[in-house]
Amino acid sequence: MSSIINIGVTALNASQSALTTVSNNIANVNTPGYSRQDVVLQNIPGQFTGSGYYGKGVEVLTVKRIYDEFLTRQAATAQSVAAGDSTRYDYMKQLESIFPGGDNGLGASVSNMLNSFSDITNAPTDLTARSVVLARADEMAHRFRAMADSLNELRIGTTAQLEVDVKAVNNLASQIAQTNDKISLALGSGHTPNDLMDQRDQLIRDLSKYVQTTTIRADDGSLNIFIAGSQPLVLGKTVSPLSIQHADEFGDPTKAKLLMTSGGASRVLEEATLGGGEMAGLLRFQNTDLTNAGNLLGRMALAIGTRMNEQQALGLDLNGNAGNPLFNMAAIPAALPQISPANAGTAALSVSIQTNPSGTTSFLASNYEFSFTTATAGTITRVSDGVQIPFDFAATNPVLLDGLQIQQSGAAAPGDSFLVTPFAGAARGINTAFSSPKELAMASPVAASAGINNAGALTLQNLTVRTVPVPPAVTLTFTGPGTYTRSDTGATVYTYVPGQPIEYTVPPATPQTGWSLTLKGIPAAGDTYTVSANAYPQLDAGNAQAMMDLRDLPMFDGGPLTDGYAGLIAEIGTKVQGAKQSSEVSGNIATNLEKDRTSVAGVNLDEEAARMLQYQQAYQAAGKMMQIAQSIFNTLMDAFTR
Repeated sequence: MSSIINIGVTALNASQSALTTVSNNIANVNTPGYSRQDVVLQNIPGQFTGSGYYGKGVEVLTVKRIYDEFLTRQAATAQSVAAGDSTRYDYMKQLESIFPGGDNGLGASVSNMLNSFSDITNAPTDLTARSVVLARADEMAHRFRAMADSLNELRIGTTAQLEVDVKAVNNLASQIAQTNDKISLALGSGHTPNDLMDQRDQLIRDLSKYVQTTTIRADDGSLNIFIAGSQPLVLGKTVSPLSIQHADEFGDPTKAKLLMTSGGASRVLEEATLGGGEMAGLLRFQNTDLTNAGNLLGRMALAIGTRMNEQQALGLDLNGNAGNPLFNMAAIPAALPQISPANAGTAALSVSIQTNPSGTTSFLASNYEFSFTTATAGTITRVSDGVQIPFDFAATNPVLLDGLQIQQSGAAAPGDSFLVTPFAGAARGINTAFSSPKELAMASPVAASAGINNAGALTLQNLTVRTVPVPPAVTLTFTGPGTYTRSDTGATVYTYVPGQPIEYTVPPATPQTGWSLTLKGIPAAGDTYTVSANAYPQLDAGNAQAMMDLRDLPMFDGGPLTDGYAGLIAEIGTKVQGAKQSSEVSGNIATNLEKDRTSVAGVNLDEEAARMLQYQQAYQAAGKMMQIAQSIFNTLMDAFTR
């Protein structure tokens, strides 16, 4: 009788344990990170008798969690990539909103300013027309500054979010280390602490939202967490905390780097090694996307402001004086020397804009890294596209580069590096330089006049001033329909081609200085044309027309000046669309992998309900078994008492 009762007891206990486990699964169906658990049963070894082995019942071996390590790792990695892409896309949308189109955009402001010069061409002395030009110039400068301030505020917000994320990562890493310690102790019992394991896996999934991780299981059951390829964030119960450095190796304050501190020493975790995670998305946005947007805006401000100042300098104001700059421009910063590790040489690099011809039409929206292999030579890397260009200051100093000129002083040591950021402060530093409309230099300092006795069909097509002050008067005397002499070169005969510029260059200046005259029509012998200082500058608006002509000047990547803002919007919009597509693709992948993981480890209520009925029936059968054993025992006792 005892064997039947004992077997019934083991069956009751096993079924009760199974029912308890199923109930726990149902209770935790909505608990984040919970993995479905199952009771592992095994039969108790049978007892030998002369007629064979008779079983002694069932026992609970352990309670295991249903868990697929491969799917869990895949899901965490995909979640990390999706978090990085989603974060970058969210911030890219904020960046895009800083650059509106239409009438409220910077492009409309630039066009309105240049178009306003048309009123001056019709009435050169009209102070109201001149005041409108100054007002629109001030409005354009204000929009540049406002956009630059918005970019800076977005950068500050990004940096603040990075600090929040670092604190979250350090907190999660500490919790994982503590859980590692608890799991190592609990495994000494010989059974897996399922709830602690689930807790740790959930912490790792939470951590993966911020930074992509790799895990390696240790012999004691703890999980070692690595980031940035192979850098140990958690080793057992030891944590290497993270921090944010608000500068790069050149000390550029607009950049950010992720640091890890271990053994009292800090090292930089390179952005390219981080993989996914919200912090990787934020770093990419701040160090690349924001920088590119700032360079695009700064290039526009520096190019437009400088080119208009150059044209203003080629005119005369209402007082007859050469034009002063229309805009105050921020000085182009000197190249930043590398500080980590620090340059060993004494070299310094200054940066300015090429002049005559103006370098404003050659700007590319990029920073540049100079890497020295000798005291004067090395390689320039254009950061925006990675193009490398050799340089040697010993042969050419300054070095000319995309409309810029870079001058070296001192001597570099091999391995020294510098970062050139020509457009960093241009948009925030532009403003109108004066408020008096009389100071607008709208008159051309030179004038061209035909001889009063001309018999041919010569007419003026264009007269362009190269430099101020202007050279002495020059008279062209035509000796026939295709030849002429010049008063400044004596009897030398030149060939005349209608529509082909006639240049005056002040020797030995190279490139050209002075002026450029273009005539059309066929002259008669004896016809003359004279270029001389403008005798009536107050009645002239030649320089105002030149300002208007800047609208079509090829300036930004070969496009006209007035299309510069449209190109900026298009470039940022393209990157936003790319970020959106990446976010959608990685998000779908992460969702599908999480479904695969939960299909294995998640709780299915229908399945659990079926199992509950199964174990309930087993429990009832075990109870019936004991009831039968009790009935047999009572029958035997009754037989013995008769």
